[in-house]
Amino acid sequence: MRVGIMGTGAIAQKHAQAYRNIGYELTCCTDRTAERGRKFAAAWGAEFEATPGDLARRPDVDYLDVCTFPGYRLAAVELGAQHRKHVLVQKPMAVDLKTAARMIAVACDARIQLGVVSQHRFDDSVLFVKSAIEAGRLGRILQADAYVKWHRTDEYYARPVKGSWAGEGGGALISQAIHQVDVLLSLAGAVDEVFGYWQLGATHKMESEDLVCAVMRYASGATGVIQAATALWPGYPERVEIHGTKGSAIITGDQLTAWDVKDDAGEPAPIAQQAKSGANDPMAIALTPFERTFLDFGEACRTGRPAASSGMEGFRALQLVRGIYDACAQGKKIAIDAREPAR
Repeated sequence: MRVGIMGTGAIAQKHAQAYRNIGYELTCCTDRTAERGRKFAAAWGAEFEATPGDLARRPDVDYLDVCTFPGYRLAAVELGAQHRKHVLVQKPMAVDLKTAARMIAVACDARIQLGVVSQHRFDDSVLFVKSAIEAGRLGRILQADAYVKWHRTDEYYARPVKGSWAGEGGGALISQAIHQVDVLLSLAGAVDEVFGYWQLGATHKMESEDLVCAVMRYASGATGVIQAATALWPGYPERVEIHGTKGSAIITGDQLTAWDVKDDAGEPAPIAQQAKSGANDPMAIALTPFERTFLDFGEACRTGRPAASSGMEGFRALQLVRGIYDACAQGKKIAIDAREPAR
């Protein structure tokens, strides 16, 4: 596959490394800061294009990898549709559900793939637990939780766009914990009701939340908790906990750290002690899940099947995040509509 990257900030470096590892060709890039874009291009053997339109119309690009702030991603999908290029966007796919639904509709009408980078779906630990749940090894799921108790410095939020409602759609929940939101939905299924409390700018100069706590009810009848923060020093590895009638599994960082299941006779659990986590360093994340994400998306582009982390999956994660925000703002329980957005 041949890829053009839009936006050449820190996460684009990870993407470029992953592309090199799996043999995808990074043909070109663009960035509104030309100096930064040219430096990125030189580092990775790509060509720099002055505008996103110049990049999208190139014949040697199979898909657009959009590493911009969320506000630009609809425009990127529209460019992809215009030039018949598939589009892969960073999480969250948008800051609001209306925009996300429009992205899905545009991609659908143009018959292009729309994917969202939710790489933790491809962690060995998550793949193992998902397979085990589907095989009934944990029994009926009773509780599914995520704890993202991280720390970010004041410098991290120094740019006005960081932690803003308009630019990023919120704070710790939408920018950091949305990965764990996606993992919970993948493992435990849809959520139909939420309630929450937040603290806006608890320790940082920002307009959105750097600490939020939510309680959820899944469509299955299970319950759950999400805690997300960038205000808790020094920051601790994130955890996803799944508890069923036959036992429990805990994923810490990107590794399975607990597997306690009664009378379990299935495949041995890949228990590990060391885990990579972005608890206090945004770039302390493993490459392998990115590589698997890109390989899966490339196969979806080639075959026409949906990507494992499709636009629709990204919509569902954003829908839960926005539901939690609405619950916090309104001080009441919020129902989550499980229907797909109108196209």
